[in-house]
Amino acid sequence: MSEEWNIRPATQEDWPGIWVIFRDVISHGDTYTYAPDFTEKQARDIWIDNGCHGYVVTHGTKIVGTFTLRTNKPGFGDHVANAGYMVDKNSRGQGIAQAMCSYSLKEAKRLGFQAMQFNFVVASNKPAVQLWQKMGFKIVGTVPGAFRHANNGLTDVHIMYRSLDDIKI
Repeated sequence: MSEEWNIRPATQEDWPGIWVIFRDVISHGDTYTYAPDFTEKQARDIWIDNGCHGYVVTHGTKIVGTFTLRTNKPGFGDHVANAGYMVDKNSRGQGIAQAMCSYSLKEAKRLGFQAMQFNFVVASNKPAVQLWQKMGFKIVGTVPGAFRHANNGLTDVHIMYRSLDDIKI
């Protein structure tokens, strides 16, 4: 990760910068299930509010990446974390997603989670699938045609999982 990047918990003041990235990422209809008309309030509710732990990656004063960390499922599933990652369109390909994933694994362990699960990784998003595998995630299931990709039509999604037993904090 660049010496000039900083990963930290998001503040309320960070929301406008997060929203710019969020809105751009979902507008393409190729990686997240959120429709392009997803409202700012809906986004905030699932990214930094309601028990979600939101984070930002900054380069100077600019937010270049963001992720959320939360319980995958309440109750008897609350020992498994879930996360989502988004990178600013002008900052992709620089290792920011990998840095966020690495940070989030340690943070999840610090918060008491025992594992992390991604419920809906679009199979055609090869860079993400490959990165998550590099970060220790395994594909534990594939759901045929579960995502209506804006360009490719019905596309498979993967469920990916990894234990946090080997994560040092």
